Amino acid sequence: MKFSKFAQALSKWTGSPRTFLVAVLLICTWASTGPLFHYNDTWQLIINTSTTIITFLMVFLIQNTQNRDTDELHIKIDELLRVTKDAQNAVLSLDNLDQKELRELRKKYKAMGDQEEADHTQPFPACDADLDKDPGQAVNH
Repeated sequence: MKFSKFAQALSKWTGSPRTFLVAVLLICTWASTGPLFHYNDTWQLIINTSTTIITFLMVFLIQNTQNRDTDELHIKIDELLRVTKDAQNAVLSLDNLDQKELRELRKKYKAMGDQEEADHTQPFPACDADLDKDPGQAVNH
């Protein structure tokens, strides 16, 4: 099994309510054994070592999941830009820009947005998703 598939499956499992409940129960069990072990160093070392190892491994799992999500979003946005008639296709290759160039481009787009006076009181124009069961009629909002 490839790492990405493994990471995706593990991410779903670790993010589930059941896994969270298991973690809470383990911590409660550990805490309740404190008096039995007189809160000694070994008792504390068990939780410290366990949580450190789990946290260390979770960093890589979270990073893998974020990278995957970011790649998916980039592909979706690239496709939307590609099919939009008025889009600037030059933004499809932003991956090649450094941080300074990205900041400059962001300033440019912010300035363009500041020039556009948006009327937020008006509804958005109808689109295909707004169509009723009758293909020729848009849903009134």
